[in-house]
Amino acid sequence: MSKKFPRLFSPLKLRSRTLKNRIVFGAHTANMAVEGLPTERHAAYYEERAIGGAAMIVVEPMPVHAAAVLTRGNFRHSDDAVVPHFKRVVEAIKRHGAVAIQQLYHVGAHGDSDNSFHPHWSPSGGPSYHDSDGSHPMSEAEIWETIDGFVEAARRCRDAGFDGVEVWAAYLGMVDQFWTPWCNRREDDWGGSLENRTRLSREILSRIRAVCGPDFIVGLAVSDEPDVKVALQRDELAGIIKLHDDLGLVDYVTCGSGGYLDFYKLMPTFLYPEKLGADLAAVLKGVVRNAVVIAESHIRTPENAETVLGEGAADLVSIVRGQIADPHLAAKAGDDRPEDIRGCISCNQMCWGRRSRDYWISCLINPSVGREAEWGGDRFRRSGDPKRVLVIGGGPAGLEAARVAAERGHRVTLAEAAPRLGGNFLLAGMQPRRAQILDLIGWYERQLDKLGVEVRLNTYLEAGEIAPAEFDVVIAATGSYSPETGFQKALPTVETMPGIDKGNVVTVEAVMARQARPGSHVLLLDEGGGWRGCGTAWKLAEEGHRVTILTPDPFVGKELQRTAADVPMRQALRKLGVDWIVEASVVEWHGNGATIVDHNTGEHRFVAAETLVTATTNAPMDWLMPGLAELGVATRQIGDCAAPRQAPYAFFEGRKAGLEI
Repeated sequence: MSKKFPRLFSPLKLRSRTLKNRIVFGAHTANMAVEGLPTERHAAYYEERAIGGAAMIVVEPMPVHAAAVLTRGNFRHSDDAVVPHFKRVVEAIKRHGAVAIQQLYHVGAHGDSDNSFHPHWSPSGGPSYHDSDGSHPMSEAEIWETIDGFVEAARRCRDAGFDGVEVWAAYLGMVDQFWTPWCNRREDDWGGSLENRTRLSREILSRIRAVCGPDFIVGLAVSDEPDVKVALQRDELAGIIKLHDDLGLVDYVTCGSGGYLDFYKLMPTFLYPEKLGADLAAVLKGVVRNAVVIAESHIRTPENAETVLGEGAADLVSIVRGQIADPHLAAKAGDDRPEDIRGCISCNQMCWGRRSRDYWISCLINPSVGREAEWGGDRFRRSGDPKRVLVIGGGPAGLEAARVAAERGHRVTLAEAAPRLGGNFLLAGMQPRRAQILDLIGWYERQLDKLGVEVRLNTYLEAGEIAPAEFDVVIAATGSYSPETGFQKALPTVETMPGIDKGNVVTVEAVMARQARPGSHVLLLDEGGGWRGCGTAWKLAEEGHRVTILTPDPFVGKELQRTAADVPMRQALRKLGVDWIVEASVVEWHGNGATIVDHNTGEHRFVAAETLVTATTNAPMDWLMPGLAELGVATRQIGDCAAPRQAPYAFFEGRKAGLEI
């Protein structure tokens, strides 16, 4: 029994199953199916979280009908061919003592025509908030066809060995659309009164129970959008859940946040408070008599979870992204080792960010996600031939390479030129609301210390200073730098920005490292569209600078759109008085402002500013490589010094290098 998390590690009975703790790995679209069938990638992904101690795992949603297909990695609907494949997934989960549940869903109006090639169905028609299409008001025959789809999908889950199913009534999907008067304007037996609007869900749930039997767990997933007037408010949702609970139709209710009308709270980034799902859970906990309540959404840590349980807001907690980032979160918390948990940084870059582009998901800070079958998850085999390894550079690539090599039994030395580990990632952690990055760097410091890695700070190495006899392998992870030419991708024929020699031009790295003091009015040239430029603008604005962002993109934060962070980020910048100019570039810097060009009209105009801050494409710090090649020692080049990219690829190459030594 955990002394730090006693509530979190108490058992709970759910139907005939006993959950060994209160930690759920909730449903999310991993998008890993091939030809609609679960794969070895799926089985290994879920098994790693079962090995890691999750008590209940809810496998990603199964579309119940052709109209519900949303991604190219969705499971096949209406096809018993999925059953033997799911059996392997279920066996992988259950062999480690976890309860296995499958989520069933229908998105209603919010379909994806590119994937479904089917008209969108909904109670009363209306637009899709997923793509640009409209939907078809359902006939009664189509309603019953949809109900049969849910029931048959549940039957397949039972046949595959799942302990139960979770019916998706969240995010203003099909079920929620029937519940919500704004979406459901029907005048027949499926609309109008509360009884009529809940008829669909009551039929689905009661028929699943009849077909799948008394021991089969039946859950319901809901969410709220309190800032959207047309969405169901918490008191209305509480009345609906009470109705289902009084009828004994559900064994548990999972409470999330956001939806298609408030999409940014659906997978909340670090821009939002933590424990978002706990408020709705507490409301529903107050009305149910039979069902167990699960709080989900931005519950990142065991500390979050213990607090939610301690407040009586929920009976269980669903930690999704936290267990993506560290699949052994539950086991480490149960052993009272929360300091060993690799904490999610709430960035959404490789989970929702990859899913939003219709790829299978991964994780920025844990590159084994989605590669568990290939890499063995977060468990490492000791090398039969330990080597002496020198890692040069303590940014993301170097940190991960050093850690993994040490985990495998190699003797590792890490040399970092700066007085602190982290590289440019450390600077990112100094931007507003991004301190979770600093927590991650602290985690690496603890892990390297425990693994006996020799860390040499303030150690700038030239190739000639490395004694070949001391090391068997050298890993170069020296990162990247911002060129001081002012080159802009949008103006490819201009190699050096005219007027850059007039001064008052600095890079975002120099600003974040406090190596430069920008003037009171800053023009920030952002060609990346990510946190590197936008986060620096936020930092400068918080410190009292007047900031204007200039970008050749059609909107600020283009790269953040796929992480569901761009809109709340722009809202935060606007509140700080940040202005921006889009679809433009700098033609010339004058020392006190810039001549810019409008890419739509070709017109030039002058914008006054005391300092120009550049967030343009970096260049690799690769000048060690020729000298290392002459040492006669096996050498690897990883991370930004191989090619400047976003952080996930540095962590990936660090892990890969550590595994291959």
